Amino acid sequence: MSSLSVGSTPGSANGLAGALARTAHLYERVKAVIPPIEWPVFASDIDAILRLKRERNAIVLAHNYQTPEIFHCVADIVGDSLVLAREAARVDAAVIVLCGVHFMAETAKLLNPEKTVLIPDLEAGCSLAASITAADVRLLRERYPGVPVVAYVNTSAEVKAESDICCTSGNARAVVESLGVPRVLVLPDEYLARNLAVETGVEIIPWHGRCEVHERFTAAEIRDVRAAHPGITVLAHPECPPEVVAEADYVGSTQAMSDYVGRRRPARVVLLTECSMSDNVSIQHPEVALVRPCNLCPHMKRITLPKIRTALETMRHEVTVDRAVASRARHAVERMLAVKPR
Repeated sequence: MSSLSVGSTPGSANGLAGALARTAHLYERVKAVIPPIEWPVFASDIDAILRLKRERNAIVLAHNYQTPEIFHCVADIVGDSLVLAREAARVDAAVIVLCGVHFMAETAKLLNPEKTVLIPDLEAGCSLAASITAADVRLLRERYPGVPVVAYVNTSAEVKAESDICCTSGNARAVVESLGVPRVLVLPDEYLARNLAVETGVEIIPWHGRCEVHERFTAAEIRDVRAAHPGITVLAHPECPPEVVAEADYVGSTQAMSDYVGRRRPARVVLLTECSMSDNVSIQHPEVALVRPCNLCPHMKRITLPKIRTALETMRHEVTVDRAVASRARHAVERMLAVKPR
């Protein structure tokens, strides 16, 4: 079956047949990666989520690592951590549903203290955020007095509150260079810090955190891909090990990688990042052949359509941040957003 047929599906206008009819235009967006036989599994939840968004005056923010049925069918704003942070500061809706991991929902709450921010699964965490605590940052300040602390957004609100400024993989270089100092603490991603040191010439003091998605890529893997696919373009995330970054043709944030594919239109490309990123980019650029290896993020995959639907139906799970922590963490995030892009 090459196209979705809804005419023969039993049910009322409010049942599956109605949901299929109302979501058929959305299926057209994702049919290259979702087989027709699977769409009825998604259609009812998508239809309900779209209705609930209207009823709740809600907006859905989705990270690039969300699956296509979320990213392309229910999200209102999509992008990497930097895009979501910027857009979260501008939304007018009363309710924000953050389809990503917990630190992203906290960041949205920091920038929208009067709004209700929901995360569909409280267990959607992050190996980087879990690798460092506020107490660790205080100890680092004692060890390196006067050295500015740059906290990756992949950190808890408590860690952000102990930091001078935040950054994302998309603006880390601009943030570090904006400080105008020879020595900077960058935490918690060790590989991002080491890659930044090469890029900026600034002495970067790293923490020992690593992303469980990106740390698994190897330089040998890239060489194997090049051998199997001559002429392929290799794009890597800066959370990858430095030897992987050295082998890549281009290094950038998830949004920068997506923009690169759209701008350059390489015939064949591999994205060294989370698997759903490749699905979402392939939908946006069907003329580009995407070769995968990729690595799954188990935390991102905790977010599903049924959980988004339940979040909007029951208004759970609401993300809150202690007021005293929030004011200090918000300053670090807002200071980051004020840095002009390179």
